[in-house]
Amino acid sequence: MIIDIHTHAFPDELAPRAMEKLTDVALPYEPVHNGTLSGLLKNMEDWNFDISVVQPVVTRLSQTKSINEWAVSINSDKIISFGGIYPHTDDYKRDIDYVVSLGLKGLKFHAEYQEFIADDTHMLKIYEYALEKGLILLHHGGYDPAYPPPYRSTPQMFAKISKAMAGGTIIVAHLGGHDQWDAVEEHLAGSDVYLDTSMGFGFFDDELFLRIVEKHGADKILFGSDSPWSNGRDEVEYLRSLPLENDEVESILGSNAARILGLK
Repeated sequence: MIIDIHTHAFPDELAPRAMEKLTDVALPYEPVHNGTLSGLLKNMEDWNFDISVVQPVVTRLSQTKSINEWAVSINSDKIISFGGIYPHTDDYKRDIDYVVSLGLKGLKFHAEYQEFIADDTHMLKIYEYALEKGLILLHHGGYDPAYPPPYRSTPQMFAKISKAMAGGTIIVAHLGGHDQWDAVEEHLAGSDVYLDTSMGFGFFDDELFLRIVEKHGADKILFGSDSPWSNGRDEVEYLRSLPLENDEVESILGSNAARILGLK
């Protein structure tokens, strides 16, 4: 089974504008589909991916209802969508309860797009409540091409967050912090968070990746592509080419995600 824990898609009517903005202004990467759900599903079919987890980002309080309702509407045997909340909401408990009431499995946070510091005291309260409610949290980590340093999310911050939370599942994208992998190895590897591989292969050094896997444990690494911003098929092939045990590769590609998503 291949589960891509980190993908993106937009409603058909919004996808062209969103993709144009992200491609021309924010992202220097060549997208592999047009940003629609059908584009994502077509890639999955071509690449023999079983499940993709869509990660929406709520950047305004007014989007809370529409984005989460859309997330529910696209769920299927092939798609699992997380939900989202606006971090600067006037009532985070209300908004988290709303996501839970819809039956969504998790929340996506992006410290840059949502303009918060990952380990801010107020954010720790939000994470704690969401985790108590059984939600999985997936964070962007590290560099984002649309934003200059200093970054609002770092491996050191996520290490602090991990220690502050009493249980629950937290995933940090981009192997704990894009372009900060030395700090991931030093500060975050071996912690209780999960790391996804999105936008990693081709950026981080193979030996560094293997050291992080060894220190952190393959059972806490999740395959993610950040589709449509990278080619998931190529990343799977690259992962399979590395000197890892077969059971480690299969855990990273799907069984770890299946376990935390409650699919087995």
